[in-house]
Amino acid sequence: MVGKGALLECLDSPHVDSILLVNRNSVGITHPKVKEIIHKDFYDWSAIRDQLKEYNACLFCMGVSSAGMKETEYTRLTYDLTLGFAKEVLAANPEMTFCYVSGAGTNSEMNSRMMWANVKGKTENDLMSLGFKNAYMFRPAFIQPLKGIRSRTALYQAIYNIMRPFYGLLKRFPGSVTDTTTLGQAMIGVCVDGYPKKILESSDINSFE
Repeated sequence: MVGKGALLECLDSPHVDSILLVNRNSVGITHPKVKEIIHKDFYDWSAIRDQLKEYNACLFCMGVSSAGMKETEYTRLTYDLTLGFAKEVLAANPEMTFCYVSGAGTNSEMNSRMMWANVKGKTENDLMSLGFKNAYMFRPAFIQPLKGIRSRTALYQAIYNIMRPFYGLLKRFPGSVTDTTTLGQAMIGVCVDGYPKKILESSDINSFE
């Protein structure tokens, strides 16, 4: 959901000349700016390594819910996968800016009672220490999907459907609510102009609206 929101904003942005999508399954969008690679093994990038070169920014929007998941598996899907890909694109593009979509409640000190918050915190910390030209961590809270975007998780989509009529009211609380359009614009914005903070909460994200 977040990735598609970022893609739609990149398609409309005059700052973006070309887009490389790396997916397990096709997103189903064709556009002159877009090249898509279908790649099944997200722990081995050797087959497509040469195609990751000559890019200025990476908008990393993958993520899974920790519900019902053990820490070892959640760490593998969140930390190991993310850091593995980040190292690949950094080696191919030393001047790259990396944007990582984390989540509100992530704990940088890794001392939270919530397992996922500590794993996300370690992921953020290590991404920022890898050596990217810039690395920004995005911590949105509630994200309202716009422009026809739908969540693949039925429960989440049901919640979004219920909340849609109240979105105008929810926007009065910019520290807790954002949307896919604003989040996409914020990721592009920090890549183009930078931002004084490396960790952006919902209120920071909404400043790009």
